[in-house]
Amino acid sequence: MIALLQRVSQAAVVVDGETIGAIDAGLMVLICAERHDTEAEADALLSKLLAYRVFADEAGKMNRSVADVQGGLLLVPQFTLAADTHSGTRPSFTPAAAPDDGRCLFDHFTLQARRRHGEDKVGTGRFGADMKVSLTNDGPVTLWLQVKPRAPG
Repeated sequence: MIALLQRVSQAAVVVDGETIGAIDAGLMVLICAERHDTEAEADALLSKLLAYRVFADEAGKMNRSVADVQGGLLLVPQFTLAADTHSGTRPSFTPAAAPDDGRCLFDHFTLQARRRHGEDKVGTGRFGADMKVSLTNDGPVTLWLQVKPRAPG
């Protein structure tokens, strides 16, 4: 699974003119499930995301996690993160999970995030919707996290 996280002072997702998810300071995270990903990869990515130190401590160093600062999480499904752009001028999305699998893994990720980080701290986009995402990037700090499927055996 892939997460592209951005430290933000605020972020929101709008669908059909309605704000469906919004946070103040925290992380806006684009989430993508790849082929062969399972709930185990989703759980591992969430653990890494919640513990990733991207917020400043008293000395101004990035030593605090979103959990440490009790920041918001805005989770947005984005299958295009899995695009294969190695050849040609049009991306291939074959590395992305099938839509039903992607939706199930995004839903699982969201449910676990709400359980572990707090129902009131987690907002989401809508899988498969045409979303308008706005944010104020803080820093800017933008990082790519990825958890690969475990090899069998």
